[in-house]
Amino acid sequence: MKQFLFFTIAILLTLSVTAQDKKTYQIQRTDTPPKIDGILDDAAWNDAQVATDFTEFRPEVGDKAPENKTTKVRMTYDDSGIYVSAYCYDDPKDIMRQFTQRDNFGQSDFFGLIFNPNNDAQNNTEFFVFSSGTQADAVESPSIGEDFGWNAVWESSVQLVQDGWIVEIKIPYRALRFTQQEAPVWGVQFHRHYRKTREQMTWNAIDVTKGSIGLYNAELEGIKNITPPTRLSFFPYASALVSSFDGEAETDFAAGLDVKYGITENLTLDATLIPDFSQAGFDNVELNLGPFEQQFSEQRQFFKEGVDLFNKGNLFYSRRVGDAPSGSVNLKSNESVTEYPDKVQLLNAVKVSGRTKKGLGIGFFNAITKKTYADIQVEETKINSVTSLEETYFSRRQELVEPLSNYNIMVLDQQFNKNSSVTLINTNVTRDGDFRDANVTGLLFDLINKKNTYGAIAEVKRSAFNDVPNKESGYTAKLGVGKNSGKIRYSFAYDYADENYDINDLGILFRNNYSNFSADVSYRIFEPTTFFNDMYLGSWFNYNQLANPNTFTGANTGFNFNGQTKKLHNFGINSNWNIGKQYDYFEPRNGFDSYFITEDYAQANTWMSSNYNLFFALDANFGYGRFLDDDRKNFNNWWFGLNPRFKFNDNFLLVLGFDYDDYSADRGYVNGQEIDDRIIFGQRDRVDIEASISGSYNFDSFNALTLSFRNYLSTVTYDNSMYVLQDNGYLKASEIYTKNNISSDPNFSPDINFNTWNLDLSYTWQFAPGSQLTALYRNQIFNFSNNSEAGFFDSIDDLFKQEQRNTFSLRMVYFIDYNDLKNVFKKSSKAI
Repeated sequence: MKQFLFFTIAILLTLSVTAQDKKTYQIQRTDTPPKIDGILDDAAWNDAQVATDFTEFRPEVGDKAPENKTTKVRMTYDDSGIYVSAYCYDDPKDIMRQFTQRDNFGQSDFFGLIFNPNNDAQNNTEFFVFSSGTQADAVESPSIGEDFGWNAVWESSVQLVQDGWIVEIKIPYRALRFTQQEAPVWGVQFHRHYRKTREQMTWNAIDVTKGSIGLYNAELEGIKNITPPTRLSFFPYASALVSSFDGEAETDFAAGLDVKYGITENLTLDATLIPDFSQAGFDNVELNLGPFEQQFSEQRQFFKEGVDLFNKGNLFYSRRVGDAPSGSVNLKSNESVTEYPDKVQLLNAVKVSGRTKKGLGIGFFNAITKKTYADIQVEETKINSVTSLEETYFSRRQELVEPLSNYNIMVLDQQFNKNSSVTLINTNVTRDGDFRDANVTGLLFDLINKKNTYGAIAEVKRSAFNDVPNKESGYTAKLGVGKNSGKIRYSFAYDYADENYDINDLGILFRNNYSNFSADVSYRIFEPTTFFNDMYLGSWFNYNQLANPNTFTGANTGFNFNGQTKKLHNFGINSNWNIGKQYDYFEPRNGFDSYFITEDYAQANTWMSSNYNLFFALDANFGYGRFLDDDRKNFNNWWFGLNPRFKFNDNFLLVLGFDYDDYSADRGYVNGQEIDDRIIFGQRDRVDIEASISGSYNFDSFNALTLSFRNYLSTVTYDNSMYVLQDNGYLKASEIYTKNNISSDPNFSPDINFNTWNLDLSYTWQFAPGSQLTALYRNQIFNFSNNSEAGFFDSIDDLFKQEQRNTFSLRMVYFIDYNDLKNVFKKSSKAI
């Protein structure tokens, strides 16, 4: 294996380079910067070079725009920033301009401006302006794609004219990371998108058959005598909250500060002091009957922005910071828990990240969480000294379930050859006292040859724990090679993890102890055909084993097809087949001592997504799955989803959702069982129903009213008879156990009615660049019962009999830039 890896890497790194023709923009300094108003009457534009002659890369490749749809871009600069104007010629009736909020592309034309101050083809900073005036920005690299969680403060203005639309932009230097040089050469690219036809064009042509988009940047020359500014920004906030639940009301007021500071020309510190996440979005919680936790997306802005370095190696799951306590309570027979916290308070968090001119990425993350206690009620019986009678007394105590904890990440990521990287990453969780500490280290290679046609990845990681009995260090490794260019692509990979590998203190890992082989092949088109604008067909095969013991656990194969028609409708079909016997070592919940066998499960799913440009559009899917063996012939799983979209006008969008998932005669581990020497499975019918509404009315690019609603209902009804898992992995019907006698609790039933309701109604006003005011009303209801036979409307009736949590919050964030503040004081002192 070592010889194979060395040979593969040697081949990849010695293939010859293919030179790319690059356009050059020669920028000139201005002493009279243009006013950012979308009107091109400023003297600064008169002598500026005109960048035109854009080349299409989607759906056609290599075409030029007709004269009435061409683009003309001009640039200039001064000591404070870079100015860009773009005259986007078009027929006004063909310009789409749906109003949306920041980073939401919607159904709008856009102009994109991409900078790469290091000119390394791997670290782009992207700025987009839509024809509606809305802004979007992102950082982009081959390893993460586009990260729109990153936000900067910059200026833009749009004007509609009789032969198209005009955009003016100012990018202040604080929004870019660069080193001071006498005559720097930056990477630059201009991007035009015509939403009505989905045509996309760039100034410097892109070869869509290979390589990342950064390889095709043009070059920006002529910048002289600019100094990286003091990158120091403050985001003070204040919030007020009123909440009512179960007849009690509570109020809260919070104030805090987020800070961004450029430690060096390339390194930036982000800190949140006294963080407030009261307006973070709700999680799409589902009923979880499986052996693995449910993974949620990050809703907190601080943890969504600028985390590309920390996501290397998939070792960081940000929801761990401030998650549920890691400890448990030790109860005596006369004690009970009255309140167990579901999350831990974050005290502060800091990120330092950036990349040097030579391509070395440096990342440091640190967060501290507060001590957290569970409340316990103690029941004691004492003899009353006066009456000589026994009396019951209640007292309370607290038990520490999460100590003061420190979460830390260190990353070094060296990029080279404009397409490859090697990364060293370490994550560490240190908890005060006798609680568990954890440490994970990873070494990662991502290698692509200079022709950008073949690639290889290699990873090795180690997990370790301090003072945890019977917890040894764990290891994982991965090796993959493949062809990543052209119409036909393929890859081969091997994944290994031993049974001690565990990253779940700061990462998320569903399973370990595996030794898996995989292969895939795909075919795609790059230019339209008679019927398709775009088309993809792929297939895969996986062969899975346990690492210890080295035994087969299963194999599967499948295919995926998707395409876009000439009328901009998308559709696809995919299928998967678990070939023969599958040995599930996780469903029995007893380590790797037992396994559960299933055989020949196959499923297929088809979907469609119609053209969003129209007043009415529809997303829909339908799927069916079943076991092919005779023993499970009664099992059926079918599902469908309908999501109609109504674009009433450029301001008002409404999206409805309805998803239905039906499992008949499913079999699985029964949660809550108390049978010491047996593993009890049950046969169950499960129905999941999810209804949702997403609506937005955007008054303009700065004011929006949004609605998010979700109701999720899951009912699970078990057959009365239970099954016992045998040593050979098969189930045997029990003559003893029923669903009513597998627990010591006489009221226990495994049947479930799980119902959640979440509604958010918010108004957002961006009253100044980087500053906004948000008012949010939130309504939450939850019900959990054993009434699984209740229908949908009866379940809704039961849901509304529960106590509702109603919350209203108001939050204001204000952006303050140090350089602007300094200029204000300078002007004030001159006036005096």
